[in-house]
Amino acid sequence: MEGKLLIQNGRVLPMTGKVIPKGSVLVENGKITAVAERIEVPDTGSTEIIDASGCLVMPGLIEAHCHVGITEEKKGMEGDDCNENVSPVTPWLRAIDAVNTMDAAFDDAVRAGITSIMAGPGSSNVVGGQFAFIKTKGRRIDDLIVKAPAAMKIAFGENPKVNFSGQEKSPVTRMAIAGILREELHKAVQYRKKKMRLTKDCPKGQEPDFEPDFRLECWMPVLERKIPLKAHVHRVDDIYTAIRIAKEFGLSMTLDHCSEGHLIAEDLAKEGFPAIVGPDLSSRSKIEVQNMAFKTAGVLHEAGVLVAITTDHPVSLIQSLPICAGLAVKSGLPLEEGLRAITCNPARICRVFDRVGSLEPGKDADIAIFTGNPMETFTRTMCTIINGKIVYRDTGF
Repeated sequence: MEGKLLIQNGRVLPMTGKVIPKGSVLVENGKITAVAERIEVPDTGSTEIIDASGCLVMPGLIEAHCHVGITEEKKGMEGDDCNENVSPVTPWLRAIDAVNTMDAAFDDAVRAGITSIMAGPGSSNVVGGQFAFIKTKGRRIDDLIVKAPAAMKIAFGENPKVNFSGQEKSPVTRMAIAGILREELHKAVQYRKKKMRLTKDCPKGQEPDFEPDFRLECWMPVLERKIPLKAHVHRVDDIYTAIRIAKEFGLSMTLDHCSEGHLIAEDLAKEGFPAIVGPDLSSRSKIEVQNMAFKTAGVLHEAGVLVAITTDHPVSLIQSLPICAGLAVKSGLPLEEGLRAITCNPARICRVFDRVGSLEPGKDADIAIFTGNPMETFTRTMCTIINGKIVYRDTGF
């Protein structure tokens, strides 16, 4: 366990509660224990003290949707484990079995003040597999896990169509994508009903006469709404199809990318599904992203949708996350919401707000110290702290 760490004299932005113009954050054994204007520590000899004068102290930034470590930089096919694109349905695949923590993008994230990410499979399949919410510093993936599985990846539109039309197999239409997903969910529902019935009817003290199906068991946390569907959707029609299917089966879901969300913002607010918007810093390289724009996040927020910003690394580089939020602010997202879109909002959307996303006693000591607002281009990361341990320090700090 880590010892005590006291950050003082910084402008503390907890993301819950008021900004403290000149405040302190106390960390003990990897957790935040106090956030206040002034914190007295009797045994300062055993406490590491960081003087954050002139700096902004805030929660570590969070990337809500990316492929860090699973699509490695500079590795080509050998380092690309993002899509098992020979089968349209692969829900049993787990991101943690493919994420390489030696990927350079992890260090880039830490240097940008990004302390946790949601990483997982790509969008070539109708069902791609299970995402994991992980920290950004460490050698062993098992030690980085905050939540796994954290979501089940599904995809609509252009990507699965293009992938499987080249293989001369279904799906090659949007109808088939929706049909294949419905069929898989129907199988999972029937499997769960049978499992519950046999378990209920089993005499006390005996094992039910039920053989678990490995390829369907992974759907149980989705059907029980413990984790959401993570829907790759760009176009309006694909967004509506994803919502239709989620409602048919009574499932929770996040709308990832949501590139045309600004065109139907009021509808999306009524439906209540959160949006993870981006990567708007990339080019409009596909037909379905022709209406992509930085204004989407602001329009959705104004309508009442809970919004996070994504780089979709490596589509846009992970270290550009705060800049993407800044460009969304430039295009209409309120300033404070820009910061929320890369801290507390993704924590809520990824269902880990009990651990990360704000500076509050009891939460993981994931903290970033910046020279100013991280959404501004010239802002430097002075210090990144994960689980109470300093994992990056600028040479001038």
